[in-house]
Amino acid sequence: MRICFDMDGTIANLYGVEGWLDNLIAEDVRPYREAKVLLNMNSLARKLNKLQKQGHEIVIISWLSKCGSENYNEAVAEVKKAWLKKHLGSVRFDEVNIVKYGTPKSLFCKSSDDVLFDDEKPNRDNWLGSAYDVQNILEVLATL
Repeated sequence: MRICFDMDGTIANLYGVEGWLDNLIAEDVRPYREAKVLLNMNSLARKLNKLQKQGHEIVIISWLSKCGSENYNEAVAEVKKAWLKKHLGSVRFDEVNIVKYGTPKSLFCKSSDDVLFDDEKPNRDNWLGSAYDVQNILEVLATL
């Protein structure tokens, strides 16, 4: 089973950063760098490491900025990876996919057993496995 996570609005509070939209339009990576966590990352890391030891893959599927230049998108990808290292440094992700805005996340679903956590309803609706909103991530993981 692959356990997949969106970042922005799911584990990273991008939309809670003051001026986030203006910064993205201005191609400033600050909101991605300064985004606070949306859940207890120590608990999440422990659970993900346990699930990984049981044979599950841990995957990130996150979009780049909607209208970023190639250089900006490269910078965003690096900042997102740094955010993951800072907040989930003990987790060795099987994949970190930081892809063009709007890329169907269902392209990364390999089995009907795969799980997605994402704040965007269309991504959840199009997922081929089980998909969950951001509420109760830790509780859902406890059932896997």
